[in-house]
Amino acid sequence: MDTKPIQFHLRSDNITQGKSRAPNRSMYYGMGYKETDFGKPMVGVANGHSTITPCNSGLQKLADAAVQGPEEAGANPQIFGTPTISDGMAMGTEGMKYSLVSREVISDCIETCVQGQWMDGVVVVGGCDKNMPGGLMGMLRANVPAIYVYGGTILPGKWKGEDLNIVSVFEAVGQNSAGKISDRGTEGHRAARHPRHRLVRRHVHRQHDVVGFRGAGHLPALLFHHGEPARREDELGEGVGQGAGRGDPEGHQAARHRDEEGDRERRRRHHGHRRLHQRGAALPAIAHAAEVEWTIDDFERIRKRTPVLCDLKPSGKYLAVDLHQAGGIPQVMKLLLNAGLLHGDCITITGQTIAEVLKDIPDVPRADQDVIRTIDHAMYKEGHRRS
Repeated sequence: MDTKPIQFHLRSDNITQGKSRAPNRSMYYGMGYKETDFGKPMVGVANGHSTITPCNSGLQKLADAAVQGPEEAGANPQIFGTPTISDGMAMGTEGMKYSLVSREVISDCIETCVQGQWMDGVVVVGGCDKNMPGGLMGMLRANVPAIYVYGGTILPGKWKGEDLNIVSVFEAVGQNSAGKISDRGTEGHRAARHPRHRLVRRHVHRQHDVVGFRGAGHLPALLFHHGEPARREDELGEGVGQGAGRGDPEGHQAARHRDEEGDRERRRRHHGHRRLHQRGAALPAIAHAAEVEWTIDDFERIRKRTPVLCDLKPSGKYLAVDLHQAGGIPQVMKLLLNAGLLHGDCITITGQTIAEVLKDIPDVPRADQDVIRTIDHAMYKEGHRRS
C-alpha cells in the first residue's frame, strides 16, 4: 500500500521556494523566520484597528488572537493594516464623500497584500460600516481561503434605566430642529422632559466596538458579540484555528491547497456562489467581486419571501446587543433554515454545512424574549419595501 505523504502546494512557494528565491527568503530571515518556516502556509491578517472611531479602536486584541490561531496550528501569520472611515463621524460633512470610496480602498489593500505577497489565506478583522463589504470584496478578489471577523457590537449607554446609543443623538438633533428641545436638550437627553440630564453624547458608548444597530460577520459564534473581549478573543483564536487546520499536523488546511481541483473547491469565489448571495441579498459590489450575476430584481425576489423577524434599531426597538442576548444570528438562521429560506447544504468556513453548524440551535426562540420573532409571528411577512 502506498503510504507516501500527500505533497502540498502552497501559493507562497512562489515567493519562498527554490534557489532563485534565496533573496526573497533573506527578507523573511530579517523578520526572524527560520528555514523550517518556509514549508508552512503564509496567512495574512488584515487588521482594521485604528483610533479614528470606536468601531475599530478595540480591534487590536482580536487581531492578536487572529495571529495566535495560525501560529498554534503551524502557519506563519502576516499582519497588515487597512484604513477605515466612520459614517457616524463623517455624517453631514464633506468627509462623508470618502465613506463609500473607503470600501474600495479597503478591498484594494487586502487584494494587494494577499496577491503581492502570495499569501495562502487571509483573516480580515474589521468593525466600522465599510469594513465589512470592503473586507468581503477584498477576500473574493484575492480568491484564497479566508475568514471575515466582525469586531462585535457596542454596549449601549445607560441613563435611568434607558438605553442610549448614537441613534438617540440623531433623534435629539431632529427634535431640536423641530423646536421640541433646547440646544442643551440636544446635548442632554432625548427630550425636554430631561433638560438637565448629563450630556447624552457622553453616555452613548460605554466602550469601543461597533455601533449597536448594524453589523454582521462570517463566524456565527462571533456575530453581534458585545462587551466580552476575552470571550471574543478566545472564540476567534479557536475559530481561525478550526478554519485553517482542524488538526492537520502539517499546518492549517484552509491555508493549504491539496491539489489544483481541491484548490478551486476551497476558494472564496466558490463559497461565494449565487446561493450564498441569495441567503444574504449581498451588495451588488460584493456579488461583482465574486463574479456572481446579481441584479435589483434579485433583491426584490428575496425581499418578497423573507420575513422580518427582529425588532431592531434604527427603525425598531432593540439594539444588536439585545439580539445577541436573545440567541443572536444563529437563532435567526435556524428559524430561516427550518422555513426553507436558507440553503442548509452550503459549506461554511468551519468545513461543516450551515445545517450542521446550526444543528444544536433551538428550533424556536426563548419564550422570555421578544427581540426574535417566530416565522408565524413575524413583524412583517415580507421585507421592507420603499414606497
